[in-house]
Amino acid sequence: MPAPSVIIGAFAGNGAMLWGDLVQTFFKGALSGYVIGCSAGILTAILIHRSLFLRRGLLPVGNFLAALPIVGTAPIFVMWFGFGWQSKAAVVIAMVYFPMLINMVEGLSSSDAMQRDLMKTYAASYWQTMFKLTLPAAMPFAFNGLKICTTLSLIGAIVAEFFGSPTLGIGFRISTEVGRLALDVVWAEIIVAAVTGTVFYGLVAASERGVTFWHPSIRGRSAS
Repeated sequence: MPAPSVIIGAFAGNGAMLWGDLVQTFFKGALSGYVIGCSAGILTAILIHRSLFLRRGLLPVGNFLAALPIVGTAPIFVMWFGFGWQSKAAVVIAMVYFPMLINMVEGLSSSDAMQRDLMKTYAASYWQTMFKLTLPAAMPFAFNGLKICTTLSLIGAIVAEFFGSPTLGIGFRISTEVGRLALDVVWAEIIVAAVTGTVFYGLVAASERGVTFWHPSIRGRSAS
């Protein structure tokens, strides 16, 4: 473990490199895969909620994707999509899709029978019920999935870079600098990744408080 002063020196002397690695890993690989994977999970959950046939057919497929080991799929995605950020985004999509899907499916079923009967009393259509009742009721579950996926997306992008990357990226830099025993740079990259993941999670959590302010759990935290 290098002394804190040495790690600070690594930050001061490699600021441009650390920023370039962060852009490659987080903004290109992790964030793009997060957006695509979570959006796909939400849309699939809506389709599953609409059709029992799709529920029986798509949930096992999602479970299969979630069970794939990242150390086995990452090299395959690199061969398929190349050494750029696209292969890292593909790994992230595979990692975040199922957690988002499961949370959203559970959330879409969270409204109770009395609420659904009330919408029927108002002669609401399926999509009116979806946008005015089902989706708002599912928001706490959706944000639970989104928060889980913040961590998974960054981990997936970093691990994927160990199996092939251009000459930048947090995972690439950690792998390279460990081989050179430059542990001060390795710890600087680890700190960058940890801080980025924490900020990312905090932004999603702050969005949750703004969107689901009506939920009892949020009201309780605000009151305390």
